[in-house]
Amino acid sequence: MADEERAPDGGTDRGAEAGRGLGGFAAGVVFGALIGAGIALMFAPETGEKTRRRLRRRLERLREETADGLERAGASTRRDLARRRKRLEEGLERAADRARDIL
Repeated sequence: MADEERAPDGGTDRGAEAGRGLGGFAAGVVFGALIGAGIALMFAPETGEKTRRRLRRRLERLREETADGLERAGASTRRDLARRRKRLEEGLERAADRARDIL
């Protein structure tokens, strides 16, 4: 728990943790696709042209799924950032009000 950031409310900041995992996830997807393609080529009982066609279709699907996943992650990140910005602005406004009350 020492590596997790603390949110102002005392909870942990899972958003920072999720952001670090996205790059690792994308690298894992690419690595897995390459390994799978290599294994498919080594053990494929089909002709080279047929295998290449199948691999092209699989890679295209993978590319689309990855793009969709990255878009969802980006949208989630943008929503989280807007929520955090709003919370920060509200906190700054409360602090300014308290400072005006003190002065």
